[in-house]
Amino acid sequence: MIDHISVGVSDLDRSAKFYEITLAALGLTRLVVRPLTIGFGKAYPEFWINLREEMLPVAPESGVHICLRAKTTAEVDAFHVAALSAGGASDGAPGLRPHDRVRYYAAFVTDPDGNRIEAVTFPAE
Repeated sequence: MIDHISVGVSDLDRSAKFYEITLAALGLTRLVVRPLTIGFGKAYPEFWINLREEMLPVAPESGVHICLRAKTTAEVDAFHVAALSAGGASDGAPGLRPHDRVRYYAAFVTDPDGNRIEAVTFPAE
């Protein structure tokens, strides 16, 4: 249903380094580089960062987040570790999050601008 997503960033170089490290854990690489935007993906750019020099940090109470699918719980764990090592902050450690209709395993991080990014997988067991 969704073809691609993008987030605003205040420093393109800093964010490019953050996302290159963080998204690699999910198999995404830097595919397109333009003066004001960079696209990451597997076969085509699915995740874009766009320079917004005057952007204020994203407010934690905004409620907005982007969720990316991982293949395994190990990928979710790697995503979280990579994001923290690249300058992000944890917004929810990796773990199982059982609900009434679905069990899922996820981790939440914030990028250097406060964008909230989640990695999720749905373990069979």
